[in-house]
Amino acid sequence: MLKLERRVSHDGFVAIGGNYYSVPDRTRRVVEVQQLPDLIRILDLGNIVAEHPVLEGRKQYRIDRGHRTGGGPKRKMDMAGAVTIGRIGDQVPLRPLAIYQAIGPQLASAGRP
Repeated sequence: MLKLERRVSHDGFVAIGGNYYSVPDRTRRVVEVQQLPDLIRILDLGNIVAEHPVLEGRKQYRIDRGHRTGGGPKRKMDMAGAVTIGRIGDQVPLRPLAIYQAIGPQLASAGRP
């Protein structure tokens, strides 16, 4: 087991091995990281605050939605425990084409490319 110290970023992540792992509400604090062959464990003052499987590759994000606050109570209940793996921008919301058909003419009439 490898023990490291890392500072939590302003957006709530700890960088380990070129990847980013979410941490709950500990912005800018220094935390202890225990890196095992298949698990990243993050401790604050000796208490485990997050555990994530090790991500392969680089520039990937592991986000435990339970670490994020915001949204209404319904959203919190629906998203509790859900996890997103990948890079920011990998998931794009699906929209009906009618939105783009409405936006296109407005941009064209405003002289934008």
